[in-house]
Amino acid sequence: MRHFKKWRRYSLVFLLLVWGWACTSPVSALIEDEKNTIEVVKQNSNSVVYITNIQYVRDFFYNQEQVARGTGSGFIWDNNGHVVTNYHVIEEGDAFLITLPDQKHLKARLVGKEPNKDIAVLRIEGSTAGLKPIKVGSSGNLMVGQKVIAIGNPFGFDYTVTTGIISAVGRQIRGAGGVTIRDMIQTDASINPGNSGGPLLNSDSELIGMNTMIYSATGTSTGVGFAVPVDTIKRVVPQIIKHGKVIRPGIGITYLPEQYAQRVNVEGVVVVEVLKDSPAYRAGIRGIARDRYGRLYIQDVIVGIDNIKISSYDDLYNALDNYRIGDEVTVTLMRDGKRRKVKVRLVRID
Repeated sequence: MRHFKKWRRYSLVFLLLVWGWACTSPVSALIEDEKNTIEVVKQNSNSVVYITNIQYVRDFFYNQEQVARGTGSGFIWDNNGHVVTNYHVIEEGDAFLITLPDQKHLKARLVGKEPNKDIAVLRIEGSTAGLKPIKVGSSGNLMVGQKVIAIGNPFGFDYTVTTGIISAVGRQIRGAGGVTIRDMIQTDASINPGNSGGPLLNSDSELIGMNTMIYSATGTSTGVGFAVPVDTIKRVVPQIIKHGKVIRPGIGITYLPEQYAQRVNVEGVVVVEVLKDSPAYRAGIRGIARDRYGRLYIQDVIVGIDNIKISSYDDLYNALDNYRIGDEVTVTLMRDGKRRKVKVRLVRID
């Protein structure tokens, strides 16, 4: 009996200790993944902004009004107030309004754009005190299954965070400029209208991509979203800031639009005109010509760049994207059913 009373007394003390711990502890402790997400969001709280695209329109009496054409997200690139976003967020805009995390509104001007990569750069007009440039990472070593965090302003809701994983890498998606954006990141993190231009981050708070589009018949997220890889952004944005556009390498030709090449059943890039004194002209490449009866006929068709097969302008654009001005490439041509190769040095194309 004595032992029973002693056991009961110790049990009561134990229960009181447990009850006291329960009253002073959180109802549910945060797991490590939750702590990580919260930390990433905190570190980027002053790096993400809300963008309003404004157009000037005239009414029946020619009075000019400002109309909000659309909205999107963006992120602070540097200490000079540059904001990176999607081209389709600022497309056809006449003025731009930046809403900061503290709800302060500032005007911004367009620095430049690259529609074929769906990238644009704005610059905030006014004080950027308190804003923090985003931490830039790499997209070359991403792995499927890796955790990602998307920050943006979907449907106009201020500063929304969604999480997910990388579903696939190396996707090819046709962008706003009409050519394919290569190496796109696919994610199941919810990306909705208004999220475009916002950052896609890894668990180290590093920028790995820019939320760009969703694949959905309804226009809302269905778990298939895409982001422009940060390695593309790192290559394009500094050029836009410096030149107001992207300086691309080329060989000095004009080409036949793809829809017309398809009509004549030609696979490759049909050369329309070769600029005089260009590397292509000196290499013997020739464009469309006329015979003695005045009829047009095709001469050279580009079917390869080094070891890359060229079936369309999309292929040519993305093939040359891997080179720099001054590089020498081997161009494979077809003329009259005969294949030949020529060496061409790449030049600046404005």
